[in-house]
This record gives sequence, C-alpha cells and structure tokens, in this order.
Amino acid sequence: LGAMIGRFLEHSGGGRVLAEWLLSKFGREHAQWAVLVAAFLVGLPIFFEVGFIILVPLAWNLARESKKSLLFYGLPMAAALTVTHAMVPPHPAPSAAASLLGADLGRTILYSVILAIPMAIAGGIFYGRWIAGRLFVPVPEMATRQTKSEGTPPPVGLVILLLLLPVLFIFAASVFGGSQLGFLGHPFTALLITALLSMYLFGVRRGLNRDQIAKMATESLMPIGTLLAIMGGGGAFKQVLIDSGVGPYAGGLLASSAISPLLVAYLVAAGLRMAQGSATVAIITAAGIVAPLVKGIAGYEPEMIVLALCAGGTILSHVNDSGFWVVNEYFGMTVPQTLQSWTAMKVITSLVGISLILAAQAWRGQA
Repeated sequence: LGAMIGRFLEHSGGGRVLAEWLLSKFGREHAQWAVLVAAFLVGLPIFFEVGFIILVPLAWNLARESKKSLLFYGLPMAAALTVTHAMVPPHPAPSAAASLLGADLGRTILYSVILAIPMAIAGGIFYGRWIAGRLFVPVPEMATRQTKSEGTPPPVGLVILLLLLPVLFIFAASVFGGSQLGFLGHPFTALLITALLSMYLFGVRRGLNRDQIAKMATESLMPIGTLLAIMGGGGAFKQVLIDSGVGPYAGGLLASSAISPLLVAYLVAAGLRMAQGSATVAIITAAGIVAPLVKGIAGYEPEMIVLALCAGGTILSHVNDSGFWVVNEYFGMTVPQTLQSWTAMKVITSLVGISLILAAQAWRGQA
C-alpha cells in the first residue's frame, strides 16, 4: 500500500512540489535541512527505494546549481528516508516488531519519530557535510534522463496531509482508543484509506481512467513480491528458533545476567543485518528471537526494546543490501565511495540511536 501511495505521489509531482515548497521556506542557504525534512515526511508512509527515486532529482538539481558534492544534499535525503523506513511504523519491520513484542503501536510511533530525528540529523546533516568536503561526487549522467510529471502538481498542503494521514490514524487510535478509531488506526486500514485517497486525488482528479490507475497500482507492486518472500523466510527462521526452545533458555540466561536487554536486542538485530543485508528481515527475525527472552524482565518497556531492535537492524548496509546498490547507482559512485558515504552514515545513525535509547533507559531508571 505504501508503494502504491508512492507511485501516485510520483506521478502527480507531489514529492517534488513538497521539496520545492520546503526549499522556499528554508532558503537556499539551508537547503540541506529542507531536503532532510522533505525526505522525513515522504519516508513516513513510503518505502525507502520509492521515496529515494521520488526525491533524488531534487538532490541532483541542488548539487548541479551549487557546484557542491552530491553527497552534501543526497546524504541528508538518504539518511531521513532510511531511518524512517527502519524505525517508524507503519513500515513493516517496526510494525511487525511491535506486534511480536506486544508494544503499543501509537507509543512506538511517538518514540520512534522522536528518536529518528537526531539519528537522521547526525548521519545526514553532520556527517553529510563532513564527507562532502572530503569526497566530491559529481551529478551522474543519468540525471539528464529524469522524467517529469504531467500537469499541474497538487497543493503542498494536500501532499503533506496524505503523507501524515496513516501515522495520524494509528496514533489517534492508540491515544484515544475506541472501536471506530481502533479500526481506522490499524496499519492496514490506515494505509488502505490513504492509498485509495491517493488514487482518487492524484489519479482520478488528474484525468486517469480505471485502467490507467489499475496499471499504475500493479506496477508499484512489482518489487514488493520479493520483499514479502524475504519476510516470510525470516518469519519461518524465527519460528524454528522459538519452537526449538532456544528462546526460553536464552531468556533465563539473560534475566540472570547484568547485560541490558536493550543491548542484547540491538546486537542480535545488528548481527542479522550484517549477515544477510535486509533491515526488514533482520528486525523481524531478531524480534522473534528476542521476544521470548525479554518477557518478564521488569523495568523495560516493550516499545524501548522495539527501538533497540530497529536501531540495530539499520546498521552497516553494504554489498549484500539492495539499498546500497540503489544509492550507488543513483549517485553514480564507486563501491569504495559508497562504503565511505552511505555505509558510514548508516553506522553513525545506528550508534546514535542505541546511545540515545540507553541514555533514555538510564534516565527512566533513575527517575
């Protein structure tokens, strides 16, 4: 559903008009921050790869006009998109982890958004500026082949509303409760309503017929089949570990040790991420492993453990991760350059995330 929303947003030019509106508000001298905010908003309901393709022309244009390294604008965009994808429901990994650990989805969204902001700033703005001054990446040749949407782009207020709508539904259901809000606030329902509105407002209202809308929606699903298969494989692996009795045994060891469950969750997810490349699989599988371990351990909210899992699952994207190659291709970088910029940024965001989580847990313990 998020892929469908992204496809219609791309067709309407909504992503571009949001970025340009933010750019006018922040000013060219603060264009880095405008790109970061635009990517953060686009990344809330939309997959990393889809949001990246929508916004990368903005980074190309800014780098071309300013004569600066593409990383100066591209890394803030990439950081915001990848952090929201790994950390914030209704994306599949944090949503599944929250379900497995019995965490409240509304509180998980609130905590994850608060945490994702400094993570994206640290990796995108601060490290982006530093590496851009040491590694000049020119605008790639493929930037001349970018396609533009047809017709007048939608109002920026409408774009922002549709991007925030699923998150607002989920958060309202958690805060206010009730059967009606509970129905609207389920991730499936919230994303379905937003996808249908996107089809109408960005499709029907722009002159598309039913066949064209169906074709666009179907095209957006093509890369999702692989993701669903990977998630299924990760879930099967998780269940094997649970049914074999590893979970309760390791949980007993953890309960009697001095190791923080947050650190254990982080390291399990980080190890899985480095081994097989997918943040989604790493977080979901790690959640299945950790869930039996942390039940019954006092003083740890399940929402905090979800955040630790997600922070671990977003670390060290390298050559076995499809996101690595998306960035490599669209930024026109070599593999060593991608490791220096994208991979290093991922490590920084992950370490900032777990540091803030541990600090928040220590503060709660003292309070």
